[in-house]
Amino acid sequence: MQNLFCYQSFTIRTNWQTTALMKIDKSLWILVLVCVINSMGFGIIVPLLYSYGKKFGLNEQSIGILTATFSVAQFFATPLLGALSDKWGRKPLLAISLAGTCVSFILFATAQNLVMLFAARLLDGVTGGNISVAQAMISDTSTPQDRARKFGILSSAFGFGFVIGPAIGGLLSKLGMQAPFYFAAGIALIGSLCAIFLLKETKGSAEQSTENGEKEDRNSKTKDTHQPQNTGTSKNRFTFASIITALKMPVIGTSLIIGFFLTMAQFVMIIGFQTFSVDKLKLNPTQIGLIYAGFGVTGILMQLTVPLVTKWISSRAVILLSSTLICLVAMFVTGFTSAVVAFITSMYVYGLFNGLRNPMLNAIIADHNDDSRQGEILGVNQSYASVGQTLGPILAGWVTAISVNMTFFLSAFFILIGFLLTFRLKNKEQKTS
Repeated sequence: MQNLFCYQSFTIRTNWQTTALMKIDKSLWILVLVCVINSMGFGIIVPLLYSYGKKFGLNEQSIGILTATFSVAQFFATPLLGALSDKWGRKPLLAISLAGTCVSFILFATAQNLVMLFAARLLDGVTGGNISVAQAMISDTSTPQDRARKFGILSSAFGFGFVIGPAIGGLLSKLGMQAPFYFAAGIALIGSLCAIFLLKETKGSAEQSTENGEKEDRNSKTKDTHQPQNTGTSKNRFTFASIITALKMPVIGTSLIIGFFLTMAQFVMIIGFQTFSVDKLKLNPTQIGLIYAGFGVTGILMQLTVPLVTKWISSRAVILLSSTLICLVAMFVTGFTSAVVAFITSMYVYGLFNGLRNPMLNAIIADHNDDSRQGEILGVNQSYASVGQTLGPILAGWVTAISVNMTFFLSAFFILIGFLLTFRLKNKEQKTS
C-alpha cells in the first residue's frame, strides 16, 4: 500500500512537472514567434534606408549619422526597458515597445523630410531595445541546465528574421518604396498583439516562484558576488550608472567586454564583406544577397545545436573559448583570400561558430546575475553591443581606405582580444563556482 502511495505521488509530481514544462515551452515558442516578427521588420527596412532617404537629401555622410542615432538611442533605452520589465513585468514592456516600433515604421513611410526620418529612427532605437526584455523572459523560465539552449533558440529566431527580412523588403519595394515600411509596421503590430493576447507574464509567475526556489539552492554559489546591492527603497530603481557599475562584476563585467569586442569584430567584418564582394570579387547584388543569406543560415544552424554542444561540453566559458578561437583563425584566413570559393568557405566557418557567441554569453550573464536584475543587466549587455555595432563600421570605413583586405585583419584583431579575455572569464567563473 505504501509502495502504491509512493508510486502515485511520483506519478502526480511527474505529470505536474511535465505540464509545467509544456506551459513553459509553449511560452517559449510564442516568444520565438514574437522575436521573428520583430527582427523581420528590422531586416525589411534597414537595407532600404539609404535608397529611400536619398529623396529627402540623405547622403553618404548623413546615413552614418542616421545609423548612429539608432545605436545611441538603443544604448540608453535597452537597459532602461530591461529594468522597467524587472519592476512592471515583461509582457507590458514587450507589447508597448513593439507598438512603438510599429509607429516608427509608419513615420518612415509617411516621412516628408529628413527630420521625420531621424525622428522615426530615434523612436525605433528607443523601442527596439526590447531584446533585453525577451532575454529576461528566457532567463525567468529557464534553469541553468537549459538556459543556453533557450538562448540559442531565441538567437535563432532573431537570426531567421534578419535573414528573410531583406528578401521580403526587396520584393515589396517593387510595389513602391513605402510598401516595405507599411508591411514592417503591420507585422510589428501583429507582434504586439501576440505579446498581449498569447504571451504569458513570466516575471513573478507561479511557475517562476517554484523554479526560483530550486534555482536558489543550485545557484547560490554561482552569483556574481561583487554585484552592487539594491536595498530598501532603492530596490529595482534603475540609474544609468548601471552601465558602468556592471563592469565591476567579475564574471558579468568580463562577459560584457568580450561581447563588445566580438560584436565590433562582426560589424567590421560586415563592411569588409560588402566592399570585398563588390570591389574585389565583382559580385552582383543578387549574388551578394544569396551569400549573405547563407552566412546568416550557418549561424542559425549552429544555434539550434546548442543543446548538443552543451551536452558534450558542460562549461560555457570553454565553449566560448573554443568557438572564438575557430572564428579567429577563419577571419585571419579570410584576409588572405582572393577567390570566391575560399572567401565563402572562410566566411561560413566564421558564421557557423560565431553563432555560439550570444547564447553562451547571455547564459553566463544570466547565471551569475541576481534574479531581480535580469532585464537590467541583459539590457546593459545589449547597450555595449550597440556601441560595438556603431564603432565597428566606422573603424572599418577608415581601414578600407588602406586596403579592403585589412578589414578582415582588423576584425581578427578584435576577435583576438575577445579570445584572450575569455581565459580571464574562465578563471573568474571557476572562482565563483
